[in-house]
Amino acid sequence: MNTRIVLFVALGFMGLMIFAAILFPDFLENIMLTPAYYNHILFLHVLTVMLFFVNAVVGIFWEARSLSSKNKEVIVHTYKTVTWLDAHFSSPMIILAVSSGILLGYGNGGIWSSGWLSLSFLLFIFSGLVWIVSDIPSQYKIRDGLERLSSSIADIPPDFMNLLKRRLFISLSGVLPLFIVFVLMIYKPDFPSVMDWF
Repeated sequence: MNTRIVLFVALGFMGLMIFAAILFPDFLENIMLTPAYYNHILFLHVLTVMLFFVNAVVGIFWEARSLSSKNKEVIVHTYKTVTWLDAHFSSPMIILAVSSGILLGYGNGGIWSSGWLSLSFLLFIFSGLVWIVSDIPSQYKIRDGLERLSSSIADIPPDFMNLLKRRLFISLSGVLPLFIVFVLMIYKPDFPSVMDWF
């Protein structure tokens, strides 16, 4: 299946879930007040967040190691695999993590009810924006560039290598907020909701 289609379907579904959560908070809260559902949704949330985060971090290390090798075949294989994983693995994990997180948030008084939860949600949205605005377009440029590289060229051209390094920086920019979200999710510090900051 076309990677771009998978990506856009996943992003569209996630957007619909967020929109539904804003429009139908009572429905979601009723689901979360049913004890039988809570633990299943919590398990799904922790599992998908962990898998998505680990995939992102491992991808960054893998990209960095491939770039340090300066081996064209290694770099080409790495970026093709990372792009495929982002579209076919990360996208479903993001959808499930966001959907289950919104449900859990409504079961605990709403996304905006506590500081750690509201800040986590905004950081996740920020990370997603970095991913959508910068990471995805750079992945397509890299994919197109890799397809244009002639098999007779021994080394990757310097301008293309700079694009690969820039993408690594973009990936780090998207993962750092997720690390903060992980810390907030585990420790749940008590501070006012983001809505009360203004």
